Amino acid sequence: MTRTQRQRGVRVSLYALFVILVGGLWLVADQEAIRDNFFMREGFTENWQAFVTIGAKNTILYTLIAFVGGFVLAVLLVLMKLAPIAPFRWLATAYIELFRGLPALVVILFMAFGVPIAFGWRPPGGTIGAGLVALMLVAAAYMAETLRAGIEAVPKGQTEAARSLGMSGPWTMATVVMPQALRIVIPPLTNELVILIKDTSLLFVVGMAANEKELTTMARDFMTSGPSAGTATSLVFACLMYLVITLPLTRVVAWLERRQKRSR
Repeated sequence: MTRTQRQRGVRVSLYALFVILVGGLWLVADQEAIRDNFFMREGFTENWQAFVTIGAKNTILYTLIAFVGGFVLAVLLVLMKLAPIAPFRWLATAYIELFRGLPALVVILFMAFGVPIAFGWRPPGGTIGAGLVALMLVAAAYMAETLRAGIEAVPKGQTEAARSLGMSGPWTMATVVMPQALRIVIPPLTNELVILIKDTSLLFVVGMAANEKELTTMARDFMTSGPSAGTATSLVFACLMYLVITLPLTRVVAWLERRQKRSR
């Protein structure tokens, strides 16, 4: 038996084992209990409109707000970290290390409840606005490091060539280095967008009005009221909605990574 035939035999055996395990679990499972607790028909037919028009819409809206705000702040941070002025570098480094080391949930609670108590200031939008500011602060720390890696990946010859043509440092960064860096970091930035989509579920801790709920909060509420109360049907629905939003993005990331690999 050749090496190729052995490898093919191993793959076929693993596939067969997987099918046997899945089939065995399906046979021993209480299918009626699974259907009644996770796939109650009324929970899908009567709740889908609220999930789509309120939960999914707010999840996408909150994600875009946090991502755009975090990206703008990340650009400022990375420029400070690469600046020749030492205090700017120290401040940017301290910010990045602080917010990369703190859980997003703690930052949300601090912005929603700690800052108003300590300073008497509330961000626009009430507690939801405070939660979004917290997500921006955390996302900016991660995106700043991603942008820094992209900028450092641009060959130094690009900067030297631009400067030799008489371009200033800021203009070189804005027109030569940053566009190339952004092309390099599009896949990891898209991953950060996917993470933010899931992190919006943490906003439930600040409390929400009926028209402000995102998918996780809506699923939790439907578990205690409505046609699917007392079952996990609403959680399954929320999971499906998250997958509908995130899976296309993850496929885009994979496509971009393959494209960059081919170009290199």
